[in-house]
Amino acid sequence: MVGAIVTDIEGTTSSLSFVKDVLFPYARKHLARYVAEHAQESKVRALLDAANQEAGGGLDDAGIVAQLECWIDEDRKITPLKSLQGLIWEAGYRNGDFKGHVYADAAAQLHAWHAQGIPLYVYSSGSVYAQKLLFGFSEAGDLTPLFSGYYDTHIGGKREAASYRAIVDDIKLPAAEILFLSDIVEELDAAGDAGMQTLQLVRDGELNQDSRHRQVQDFNAIEF
Repeated sequence: MVGAIVTDIEGTTSSLSFVKDVLFPYARKHLARYVAEHAQESKVRALLDAANQEAGGGLDDAGIVAQLECWIDEDRKITPLKSLQGLIWEAGYRNGDFKGHVYADAAAQLHAWHAQGIPLYVYSSGSVYAQKLLFGFSEAGDLTPLFSGYYDTHIGGKREAASYRAIVDDIKLPAAEILFLSDIVEELDAAGDAGMQTLQLVRDGELNQDSRHRQVQDFNAIEF
């Protein structure tokens, strides 16, 4: 029985290349200017201060920007960075610089599951704000009405079983009735350790019949 579905984004609902080749470079290119123009806004100031603390403290805004750029280059999953990226991406979406990529099979199945009354959730290392932007300004239209909730690294790391237990507690269903979708084995391992059902998206390459987790190549092949 599946009472709710929690899905990852990168490599699952959306292509890795969109995130790596479009979103990340856009944020890096516009980061310094965005900080210069918005540093005194309370929400931005709080994120800059959190980034400074994460870096060990003692940095001015130029130093914080340099550290943030370094984290982008290293693909670090640091919460204040992800939140700042979301704010920068909002301008790109609203300006029409790009639309959120969602695989056609993912969009179709998300609509179908929602129509069946299955609650849908997102759990990604990108901020909740960024998640809503991607699905709200997607190539498939505004998909945000399909989702009942969103989770990011504020609830914990994606490779930590405790994060999935916290999600289970928030959804208020038995873990065994919640299906987690991801392309990353370590995330699926953590979700499985928390008692969730798991399913791995393998969009490129061959399926591994010996995998601990059920595998499919797209959302059309998901059965439960």
